[in-house]
Amino acid sequence: MMRKFWKVVIAGLLALVAVTNLSACARTTAKNSWPRIEKTKKVVIGLDDTFVPMGFREKNGSLEGFDIDLARAVFKRYGIKADFQTIDWSMKETELRNQTIDLIWNGYTVTPQRKKQVLMSHSYLKNYQVLVTKRSDNIKSFADMAGKTVGAQTDSSGAADIDAEPKKLKDIVKGKQPVLYDTYDKAFIDLNAGRIQGIAIDGVYARYYVAHQPNPKKYRIVNGTFPAEQFAVGMRKGDTELDAKINAGLKALKKNGTIAKLQRKWFGTATN
Repeated sequence: MMRKFWKVVIAGLLALVAVTNLSACARTTAKNSWPRIEKTKKVVIGLDDTFVPMGFREKNGSLEGFDIDLARAVFKRYGIKADFQTIDWSMKETELRNQTIDLIWNGYTVTPQRKKQVLMSHSYLKNYQVLVTKRSDNIKSFADMAGKTVGAQTDSSGAADIDAEPKKLKDIVKGKQPVLYDTYDKAFIDLNAGRIQGIAIDGVYARYYVAHQPNPKKYRIVNGTFPAEQFAVGMRKGDTELDAKINAGLKALKKNGTIAKLQRKWFGTATN
């Protein structure tokens, strides 16, 4: 009797493994994710959970931010739960391609290079790259960074702009290269310690971070001349149905004032 019992248990486990493998196979081979998302009522969104105020982790461990609220609002319209997964930002397109995540939604800037790899939603927010410095270093322009050390996040828009327009920073800073960091938090540690003198960073992050410091006047935000950027949602090239759903949701939330309300909540003003 005991032997028969274990045969039944083993058979059940093997069946479960088979179903799991089939599910994983379907996930990694399906070009159109929307039928799966609609069926499971869950979408997995990848983010860097240190990127204030777009998507970040509070001291109590909860995820908060403009993009968190916006993603939840979009998918609430379809009865779908938005699950957020922390990823290495430098590996975001790889995570998307491997179907570890369904979307990149975390202050993700539209660039020609990214558009070659990823399908981008309509833009929902304009952003600018700025330079954050300490007032004590007396840096008031990009030109004042001559001979000094600049930092940026790995695979960020700031790092891309430094490479794309070298005359503005890359050619004048010490070492002719930025110091690259996994997260902006680490860059600010080095800025405060004097190991670097400026951080090329998204304006939305810079303004929020500085405003929430014990002494905001310690820092200066220097506006440069890098071109304006657009934030959008990134997804796999085959996910045109998912793209249409997100775009429809963004359009509806802009029309009913939800996006403006979230901008005032997180940025202090409705920016665009």
